[in-house]
Amino acid sequence: MPPALTDSAHTPAEQLTGAHRTLLGACVAHMLHDGYTDLIFVLLPVWRTEFALGYGAVATLRGIYAGTMAILQMPSARLAERAGGRPVLVGGTVLAAVGYVLTGFSEGLIGLYAALALSGAGSSTQHPLASAAVSRAYGGGARGQLGTYNFAGDLGKAALPALASLLLTFLSWRSALPLIACLGLIVAVLIHFLVPPFAIAPDLPAQRAEGAGRGGFALLFAIGVLDSGVRMGFLTFLPFLLQAKGAGLPLIGSALTLVFLGGAAGKFACGWLGSRYGLLTMVLATEAGTAIGVLAVLALPLVPALALLPLLGVMLNGTSSVLYGTVPELAAPGRVERDFALFYTGVIGSGALSPVLYGVLGDFVGAGWAVTATAAAALLTCPLAMLLAPRL
Repeated sequence: MPPALTDSAHTPAEQLTGAHRTLLGACVAHMLHDGYTDLIFVLLPVWRTEFALGYGAVATLRGIYAGTMAILQMPSARLAERAGGRPVLVGGTVLAAVGYVLTGFSEGLIGLYAALALSGAGSSTQHPLASAAVSRAYGGGARGQLGTYNFAGDLGKAALPALASLLLTFLSWRSALPLIACLGLIVAVLIHFLVPPFAIAPDLPAQRAEGAGRGGFALLFAIGVLDSGVRMGFLTFLPFLLQAKGAGLPLIGSALTLVFLGGAAGKFACGWLGSRYGLLTMVLATEAGTAIGVLAVLALPLVPALALLPLLGVMLNGTSSVLYGTVPELAAPGRVERDFALFYTGVIGSGALSPVLYGVLGDFVGAGWAVTATAAAALLTCPLAMLLAPRL
C-alpha cells in the first residue's frame, strides 16, 4: 500500500516522518473521539435521575450517539473521497465538540437527544479515516501501528471520564460539558498541523468485484459485532452495578477509568501479540476471559470488583485490536477505507443497539441477568474465530 502522503517525490526519510506524523495525529484524534463516546457512561446515572428514566431509555442516550456515528461511517468515507481525508477529519472533530457544547445547554430530553446525535455525527469521521490513513502510511507493517492507534483510543476513554468525574465534584454536568468540548477544538487544530494531507481512494467497480463474497471478512465482521455488543452492554450496566454495591458518582467515574486503562493496555498488547500468536489464540483467550470477568464482577463485593476491573478491561478491549489489525489483510485492493468504514459501521452500530436491547432485557429480568447475558454472548465469538483462522 502507498504511504498516506500525497507527494510521491518525498524521500524515504521524509515519508517515514510523514508516517509517524500520521500515526500521532490519528492517535490524538482517537483519544478525543473515543473519550467523547464513553464519557456518556459517567453521565448516565445523572441523566437517569434528572429525567426519571428506565434502563432501556438510559441506554438509548448512548445508543443515539453511537448509532449516529455508526450510520455515518460510510458517508464519511465517501465525503473524504471528494474533499480529502484531513479536512473531513478536522471538520468532524469540530462538529463533535459543538455537539457537546449544545448537550450542556440542553433544557430537555429532546434537546439532549439532538445534541448527542450531532456529536455522534462528527465522531463518525474518525474511525474510517484515521485507521485507513495509518494502514496506508505503514503498508504491510501496519498491524502493530493499528494496535498503537487503538491503544490511544482507550487512553482517551480513561482520561475524559476521569476528567468529567473531577469536574462533577464541583460543577454541574451542564457547566462541565462546555469545558470538555473545548478539548475538541484544540484537538482539531492539532490534527490539522500533525496529519499530512492524505487522499481516500474511490471504490472502483473492478475493485468491488474482486472483493465480493469474501467469507473471511464476513466472519471478521460478525466477531466484531458480537464483541462490541458485549463490551457496550456490560459498560452500560456497570455504573448501576457499582451503585447497587454502594459506590457514589466519583467512585463510579474512577471505576470506569480503571476499566478503560486496562482496555488501553489490552489494545496495545493484544495488537502486537496478535501479530505473533494469531487471531484465533487471542480471541479465545480474551473472550473467555471476558465472560469469566463479567460474572466475577457481578458476584463480588465492591472492593474486590473494583480490583478486578483493570484486568477485565484488558479482556473487554483486547479483542478489538486483533480484529482491526486483520481488516487490511482481508480487504480487496483499493477498498481499505470502505472496508474499515463497513467494519466500524457494524461494530459501532452493535455498540449502539446492544445496550438498548440489554437495557430492555434488564427492565424485564433485572440488571444481573442482563449482565449474565453479555457474558454468554462473549463465548459465541469463539466458534466464529475457529472458522475464520484457516482463511487468514
